Amino acid sequence: MSGFAEAAVRAAGAAGAALSWSPDAFWRATPAELRAVVEAVRGEGGATPPPDAATIAAMREAFPDG
Repeated sequence: MSGFAEAAVRAAGAAGAALSWSPDAFWRATPAELRAVVEAVRGEGGATPPPDAATIAAMREAFPDG
């Protein structure tokens, strides 16, 4: 197996074990999506702060639930 193939098999196995991803979910994910999920699980990547009250109010007005 080539270096890429071996790395892909390890990554697919890790995604299945740690994230409960099926092989299909792994292969449909982009590298950026996989990295984002791994960083979130590790607590990395600079968390986005929660929206403030004014932002939430604006979102409720723009997207009412009915």
